[in-house]
Amino acid sequence: MATFRDLLAAAKSEITEIDTAAAQTLIDAGGVTVLDVREPDEYAEGALLGALHIPRGHLEAQIEGRILDKDSTVVVYCAGGVRSAFAAKTLGELGYGNVLSMAGGYGKWKDEGRAWKAPASLTAEQTNRYKRHLLLPEVGVEGQAKLLNSKVLLLGAGGLGSPAALYLAAAGVGTLGIVDMDEVDASNLQRQILHNIDRIGDRKVDSAKKTLTLLNPDVDVVTYDTRLSAENIMDIIAGYDVIVDGADNFPSRYLLNDASVKLGIPVVHGSIFRFEGMVSVFHPKQGPTYRDMVPEPPPAELAPSCAEAGVLGVLPGIIGSIQALEAIKILLELGDGLIGRILAVDTTEMSFRTFKLQADPTNPVTWANRDKIQVRDLDGGFLTDTALSLTRLSH
Repeated sequence: MATFRDLLAAAKSEITEIDTAAAQTLIDAGGVTVLDVREPDEYAEGALLGALHIPRGHLEAQIEGRILDKDSTVVVYCAGGVRSAFAAKTLGELGYGNVLSMAGGYGKWKDEGRAWKAPASLTAEQTNRYKRHLLLPEVGVEGQAKLLNSKVLLLGAGGLGSPAALYLAAAGVGTLGIVDMDEVDASNLQRQILHNIDRIGDRKVDSAKKTLTLLNPDVDVVTYDTRLSAENIMDIIAGYDVIVDGADNFPSRYLLNDASVKLGIPVVHGSIFRFEGMVSVFHPKQGPTYRDMVPEPPPAELAPSCAEAGVLGVLPGIIGSIQALEAIKILLELGDGLIGRILAVDTTEMSFRTFKLQADPTNPVTWANRDKIQVRDLDGGFLTDTALSLTRLSH
């Protein structure tokens, strides 16, 4: 009958072991998945930088959903090199062709003074709340902790701001700022799902905070019951990671654009009209901005508001949810976002079309010109002092 030592020796005879120095050389070169197979309590005390954590007992069930490329190089480690040897043998049996077990494990790595860190951690309640996120390799504990430390500002607590705020709060974005100077009206309830009939007459920011706090107490809701202006916008938006634009007027959009470009904050823009909507991401450091799409606001008669033209109640739910998704993708650096692209939605024919957006070479309001940008108010939807400052910039 085989002993434990016999099984370990057999496993090591079928795998490739490397020492900690060789492991570090591979890791530093990049393109390597570092797999930690220790127990959760061990992992919480410290781990190699960027390590993927799958406890040895869950390896067979989870590995194929976490490491999709079976030809990729995997450096697996445990506390001392025993469990990693068995794990490497199992990975080989599952078809992973380039698996290396790190002899000496985390204990030797740490004793030699190599880089490590205490991984992000969640409370038991947070682990339960966000467990569907934690199952996603692209999110996991690290990503969820990043969301909890993120700050998103919503411009508006209306049709677009309502679904965006609800999904961002549910996702665990730690700080949500909300700018709105209106009060809840009965006519809002057809689409503004942050509010309810008992809140008619309440300030929208107060109603929004009540709803979001009840949905997720992890979220700190910061309210700004004020009209955005050149005097306050820089102070309000500074420090936020992403801004979700649900404004319904051109002066606010241009004001937000110029201030966000000056500070380098990405804006997830959304707009709706009757049965149609659009979403784009204006990232000053990576792509075009709102002024590249709409250099100057059109006359008021060519851009009626929802109060004048109407809007299908469910439409802002679709557009606002996409805005929330794009904001989360920015925060997690996940996937291919709508930077430099416009997503147009027509609900009458249920079509989703994407158009490319190019930077306007004549637009002076850019990240490169940020020190020269003068944030000014617009008057009645038409350019006033801003036009003058831009003319000066262009020269």
